[in-house]
Amino acid sequence: MPQFFAGTSGWAYPSWKPVFYPAKLAQKKFLSHYATQLNTVEVNFTFRQLVKETTIQNWIQQTPATFRFGIKAHQLITHIKRLKGTEDFVPRFLATIEPLAAAGKLGPVLFQLPPNLKADEALLKDFVAILPRTMPAAFEFRHASWFADATWDLLKSNSAALCVAETETMTTPDVVTSSFAYYRFRKPSYTAEERRSMVERIREHMAAGRNVFAYFKHEETPEGAIYAVELLRELKAT
Repeated sequence: MPQFFAGTSGWAYPSWKPVFYPAKLAQKKFLSHYATQLNTVEVNFTFRQLVKETTIQNWIQQTPATFRFGIKAHQLITHIKRLKGTEDFVPRFLATIEPLAAAGKLGPVLFQLPPNLKADEALLKDFVAILPRTMPAAFEFRHASWFADATWDLLKSNSAALCVAETETMTTPDVVTSSFAYYRFRKPSYTAEERRSMVERIREHMAAGRNVFAYFKHEETPEGAIYAVELLRELKAT
């Protein structure tokens, strides 16, 4: 049975009080409350530093069995080394999130490429080859030169998902390359009509047997979290 996971990129935002978090809720209880409303979160923290096992264990303890953590890959992989010469660091990075996998709570690992990294088929092919085939991987391309059949074919042959990212300046083509779909809705706000279109597209994926992960932008307002809650309710009602 395909599943739909909706959330935001991060959860530690006091500015979401009192609309999403209760006014008097302590910050250390944010994640456990978040997990009563939403069933996934995209962790940006892992982009900047390697996460400690004690932190991972806290995340596991504060969330139900059905919760999934989407993990953004470390910047050393994507932005500093730009996918080259990462054979030693990738296993080290993946080892830090292994407890999530062992607990059944690991969602996709997102490799977000820099906006100035242009299409390089050989580079991507070599990099994807070092990733474990059992790990759900998604790629977010932020230079339009990647938007080509060669990219889609390479992702398909390695069972990696295309991250369909939507911002105010660029939208990734909505191409299916994996057994799951990954969306990053980055515009500050969405109309009711746009949200209805999201629901219809998600239904299409699920009808085809694909799990769907959708993450809204984290802002100073809880708007993205409210959108995610709304989508979950809408999909559960059908």
